[in-house]
Amino acid sequence: MATDLTWWETAVIYQIYPRSFQDSNGDGIGDLPGITSRLDYVAGLGVDAVWISPFFKSPQKDFGYDVSDYCDIHPEYGTLADFDTLIAKAHSLGLRIMIDIVPAHCSDQHVWFEESRQSRDNDKADWFHWVDPQPDGSAPTNWLSFFGGRAWSWEPRRQQYYLHNFLPSQPNLNHANAAVREAYKDIARFWFDRGVDGFRLDAVHTINADQAPYKDNAANLDFVPGALPQQQQPFFRQLHDSAQLNQPAIQMFSEAFREVADDYGDKFLMGELHGDDPILASQTFTAPGRLHATYNFNLLAWAGLDVNGLKQAISDAVGSFNGTGRLSFAFSNHDVPRSATRQLELLGLGPENIEAMQLLLLQLETCLIGSACIYQGEELACEDVQDIPLDRLQDPWGIEFAPVFLGRDTCRTPMVWSETAPMGGFTTANESWLPTAKSHYSRAGLDETKRDNSVYNQFAAFLKWRKDQPALMHANTMSDVSGGENQIIFDRIYETQTLRCCFDFTTLTATFKEIE
Repeated sequence: MATDLTWWETAVIYQIYPRSFQDSNGDGIGDLPGITSRLDYVAGLGVDAVWISPFFKSPQKDFGYDVSDYCDIHPEYGTLADFDTLIAKAHSLGLRIMIDIVPAHCSDQHVWFEESRQSRDNDKADWFHWVDPQPDGSAPTNWLSFFGGRAWSWEPRRQQYYLHNFLPSQPNLNHANAAVREAYKDIARFWFDRGVDGFRLDAVHTINADQAPYKDNAANLDFVPGALPQQQQPFFRQLHDSAQLNQPAIQMFSEAFREVADDYGDKFLMGELHGDDPILASQTFTAPGRLHATYNFNLLAWAGLDVNGLKQAISDAVGSFNGTGRLSFAFSNHDVPRSATRQLELLGLGPENIEAMQLLLLQLETCLIGSACIYQGEELACEDVQDIPLDRLQDPWGIEFAPVFLGRDTCRTPMVWSETAPMGGFTTANESWLPTAKSHYSRAGLDETKRDNSVYNQFAAFLKWRKDQPALMHANTMSDVSGGENQIIFDRIYETQTLRCCFDFTTLTATFKEIE
């Protein structure tokens, strides 16, 4: 029976962090031709699409999330011709390509900001958030950045502060300006014209579009510092009245971007968002005429979740979206510790269980409603890497707070492809941009494709089975979550099949049964 769902409503999406996937030219940095050379490996899993993190021209202060030209390739990653070759190869293998657009901010080296910062009366003068100081010269509000410190920096040429929710070199764009929104529509057209199938929209909740006066975030009188740097800032993202995030006027952007996607047909817009009430935010962002789905953070807790926490996270997310494909789930990505490691530690299990744990998480994720995003290395049960020498750290967040907090490099180490090849087959250079993890060599990618019982092959077999299950592929409906203390049980429901899915965190096994 044919499905009425679009491809993205049930898609399994493989995320590639290009700097760490495959180096093709011996400079120690992954690149687009390297990705192209490994697409057969990705297609062999049976995934539906590939999401590639940013590869645009950039000073690389935040490794591509600080864009200086949205319509060209950073030279370390290749050329536009290399991208065209990549997308042609992907499509020939039946893989769709999604790319990572950063709409909230750009690099301070982008021509837009270079012009805007010069004066108060140039053509780009109001493309960013420029605000006069308070009478005593201090910043306009108490807002703090994700990476530590104030979210405002002083520009002497304009005698004003500019807003940045992340690094000072990542100024926030002013999406209240129609010209800014039009510029992003042109960017979307540029990549759709090259054959891109969709966008993952980075940190859309940090877009700023509301106009002055800018308001302080209310203090949380019950604030207790947490383990992560952003949890140690009492004015950061406080309660639901935060003036800094999830502003209502953001939807001018999402609606404009959706208009362009609809002009091109079967394209997918997935927005990454977070905040104090992510479910409400997801409902807002995926209202008719806006984004198709949101990238859901419920399962991405930095320290992992116990089984009851997993149940609650799934129930909270599904509760408002049952019967739709408007959610995309993930256990891992390039910003959090690797999922199998954190779940093993939380549940008190030893490293000998990492393959069983990883396969269980992959199976659970791809049985939930909506789409699922698999981060490179999950199919190999890669451990999180906690032994990176401090002088080799690259992540600005980690560099700022090490050694107490190592940032995001622990999940970004290069892919290992062969246990016996120098540098694990990632590069022919003597050194890679981050060190390859010795713990990953015993489950190297190409080696695992040849091992019958590897996580790679077990997951590939599972995805092949999944495609034949009407309840998983033809509808996005599921029952309430139940199960014992260490179980997660739910039914996936379609008119011709009810499939009971049981995930046991004691035995680390998944079982499936058709219910009459």
